Amino acid sequence: MGKIIAIVNQKGGVGKTTTAVNLTAALTDLGKRVLLCDFDPQANATSGMGVDKRKIKYSSYDVTINGVDIQSAIVGTQFGDVLPSSADLAGAGVELIGTEDREHQLKGALESVKDSYDCIFVDCPPSLELLTLNALCAADGILVPVQCEYYALEGIADLMTTIKLTKKRLNPELEIQGIVLTMYDGRTNFSEQVAAEVEKFFGSSVYKTRIPRNVRIAEAPSHGEPVI
Repeated sequence: MGKIIAIVNQKGGVGKTTTAVNLTAALTDLGKRVLLCDFDPQANATSGMGVDKRKIKYSSYDVTINGVDIQSAIVGTQFGDVLPSSADLAGAGVELIGTEDREHQLKGALESVKDSYDCIFVDCPPSLELLTLNALCAADGILVPVQCEYYALEGIADLMTTIKLTKKRLNPELEIQGIVLTMYDGRTNFSEQVAAEVEKFFGSSVYKTRIPRNVRIAEAPSHGEPVI
């Protein structure tokens, strides 16, 4: 059975989508069966995997709101499979409010294909609302990208509270998979200071690998391709 990992941080611009796209591509390159679920209305992970979001028939919105079979929505690419997103997802949080078992709509959809994959990554929106809560309820583990910038730890306490409450009330199996430091610039003392603060806060949960600032990482999305 595959593992579902939600890539979460309510702060925007920390590298969630870049992490999701490139982990999907890298594991696919290693021969793993991987699905990337784009659960962000901006749909950047969709285009980052080379999928034209203007031409998709169904999206993660249709799967969670309209009950469309997830198999009909999944798009295969050379970098891995994608459950694409669309702008329609922006209103899904409001539409879900009156839905029974509203926190588990994504979980139900992903569970039906979980056995077909080694790993399923969920790219979450930069917020802590109902879409992200759906991802947390569906996930076995959480990956938190933290940018090596001044505001790196801003909002982390809120995220940890949300994770703790979700684990207590909705998903007892939820665990933090790890914290990944992104946009690290080894030439500056500042990046090292931020990294030290994050490691002090999270301890052994922080991955030793730090993702550096790199022009190729910034350029890749414009080509609709992962870094590799």
